[in-house]
Amino acid sequence: MINHLKKPFFLHLIYIIALTFLLNSCSDEGFLTPPTVQFGATLNSRGSDSHPRFSYQGNYLVFDSDRNSQQGIYLYDVKNAKLVPLPGLNQPNSFQYQPDLSADGRYLVYVSEEEGKTDIFFYDRISLDKKNLTKNQIGEVRFPTISGNGRFISYEMNRAGNWDIMIYDRGVSAELSFPESIPIAPE
Repeated sequence: MINHLKKPFFLHLIYIIALTFLLNSCSDEGFLTPPTVQFGATLNSRGSDSHPRFSYQGNYLVFDSDRNSQQGIYLYDVKNAKLVPLPGLNQPNSFQYQPDLSADGRYLVYVSEEEGKTDIFFYDRISLDKKNLTKNQIGEVRFPTISGNGRFISYEMNRAGNWDIMIYDRGVSAELSFPESIPIAPE
């Protein structure tokens, strides 16, 4: 039995729950996540999928995953609900992880161990060029991020026992990335 002091609180709680239900049922928001599939042909897999990052308008989602017994980078086309090929990016017998992407999804940065130590790599989806940005730097690196236009890349570097923020400038002549300026990569 509800005593007379708790009754108004209880009625307000029921009112809030009912209002929340009604408002949520009228909303156009909701989950777009496809179901997990065994073969890893979509967003989620039976492996560990992590470090998701959206492009500027949310058309692309980059993440890392240990699907297919290999830690690699994957790009998901949200509108078409499918993975986009990244030729030459994921290398066998090495780990690729902690990705980020430019505003339109053209440029990606990520950590890779393909050259024997952790390095920050830059990848261009149009030219399919890949560049090791930290090849000649001594120290551990992690958590790269790229500016929306693709010119600046920042990451953490541990050279002397503590983590510092590093900034790499691709230069004034670098081709820039803008929201939705490139088509979906060819299949």
